[in-house]
Amino acid sequence: MAVAPTAYIPTAEPVSHHVRARQLLKAHPEVKRLMTRNATTALITAGCVALQVAMVYLLRGQAWYWSLAASYILGAFVCHTLFVIVHEATHNLVFKGQWANAAVGIAANLPMVIPTAMSFRKFHLKHHSALGHFEHDADLPDHYEAKLIQHYAIGKMVWLFFFPIFQLVRTFRCRSVVPFDKYIAVNWLAQIVFNVGIYLWLGPSAFLYLFFSFWFSVSLHPVGARWIQEHYLMLSPDQETTSYYGRLNGVHLNIGYHNEHHDLPGVPWNHLPKLREMAPEFYEPLLHHTSYTKVLLRFLFDQELSLYSRLVRGEHAGSKVPVAKVAA
Repeated sequence: MAVAPTAYIPTAEPVSHHVRARQLLKAHPEVKRLMTRNATTALITAGCVALQVAMVYLLRGQAWYWSLAASYILGAFVCHTLFVIVHEATHNLVFKGQWANAAVGIAANLPMVIPTAMSFRKFHLKHHSALGHFEHDADLPDHYEAKLIQHYAIGKMVWLFFFPIFQLVRTFRCRSVVPFDKYIAVNWLAQIVFNVGIYLWLGPSAFLYLFFSFWFSVSLHPVGARWIQEHYLMLSPDQETTSYYGRLNGVHLNIGYHNEHHDLPGVPWNHLPKLREMAPEFYEPLLHHTSYTKVLLRFLFDQELSLYSRLVRGEHAGSKVPVAKVAA
């Protein structure tokens, strides 16, 4: 009989990234040279935005199903790269100034339809500082999500398809994060202007391409498996972060190097492989993924995995919930 967790996996251990970062910097002080900024990311942003606008132009006046197909085949990958750029800007890894990085994030957000870049910044930085703390880490599923979805494939499919909605609802529990500021106001204003302009210029079918691209990039799609790959306990019961070393890192700016990123968030995407090469004794022993598709399929159909397959710290680490038994 296989068992699926029906409570978070408690841990009293300190965050592994904080420990490993101290050890790594002591053993390899030369890695500090990798903590730079990469202005080339802004050029990649312009290219991705231009590609999405070009696709919108080509799809003008077409039936909605062409927008749907194009968004799944191409748009989701482009939009996922734009999410990675928002992530880089969140950590101020493009330019020196915070407003300059915010501008890159807001620009990358434009083809995504929903103004999320500056809100993501707030919750993502809290995710780094409070990894695994239910009250602060919006990356952890809510209890109602896990109880509703349980460990069945159909439930996980529904959950992943509607992941953007679940992710939005989670943010309301994180009261330590101020929900609105001037950056978010500018993000919303820029997004409204862009959305209205695209809709009036090219019509609803083209606009749907942008929306579907956004939705699939964080939903039931191979690239959507990244949200599972990063912190779900799929390969080890005590490795709280898992990297992905697959071909799509070349498309998505090395976002798969997630252990490396959490260890040293000041290293931009182009230097993350170098970080792993310079400190192999820290990263080669760690388990990792090589395929988003395999991650997706295993998560969906492995009944030993549930939304509770996460390490958690603090008050919620002591939750006492019975373990469900399912057929192997």
